[in-house]
Amino acid sequence: MVSERLGQYIDQKGFSYYAFENSLGAGRGSISKAVKEGKSIGSNVIENILSIYTDLSPTWLLTGEGTMFKQDEDFMLNKSIDTFALRTDKNLDSQQIPLYDIEAVAGLVPLFQDRTTQTPLDYISIPRLPKCDGAVYVTGDSMYPLLKSGDIVLYKEVSDIKNEIFWGEMYLLSMDMSGEEYITVKYIQKSELQGYVRLVSQNKHHQDKDVEMSKIKALALVKASIRINSMN
Repeated sequence: MVSERLGQYIDQKGFSYYAFENSLGAGRGSISKAVKEGKSIGSNVIENILSIYTDLSPTWLLTGEGTMFKQDEDFMLNKSIDTFALRTDKNLDSQQIPLYDIEAVAGLVPLFQDRTTQTPLDYISIPRLPKCDGAVYVTGDSMYPLLKSGDIVLYKEVSDIKNEIFWGEMYLLSMDMSGEEYITVKYIQKSELQGYVRLVSQNKHHQDKDVEMSKIKALALVKASIRINSMN
């Protein structure tokens, strides 16, 4: 219902019902009562709300389709999304996914160790995605054309690297390379070498590589990717 969605918007913005009603010139308790009791809201009140709160999507408010905020709808129009879900994944209607700057947080290892101390660049809100822990920008061309430098990957952290790998799936990983952290996105497959895994690129110009599993210091399953399409 419109009243239920309006209540969600008010909660999301952190408004009190009194302040919201006052901004509309509406009677005290008129909006809160409609929301709590699931009653209809007059068309003139809705028009007033949409004229004052211009970030609220009319389509979402009236029909429930699309996203709550207009900027999210504009973002959806100018980007392409690919999802890489497992059969066991359950999609969430809504989630705020933090977007991190890998260089600013000094790599995946410190990011995964304590996300609470890291400040995201922004938050990504896309409906009907599997649960994600975060998002980062991709660099390099090893997964081209599926991913290109500048794309965003959304990920779910893997806590038990040895036992929680889904072979053949795409992962964001951090490896120890002679004391330096190397971050990449690869498919992970079984290796014929004991204690190793095989890292496979989408770009056929990059050779497959067997690496010791013990050198993988942080691992996350890629759940989706976003490519921003520039509008000339």
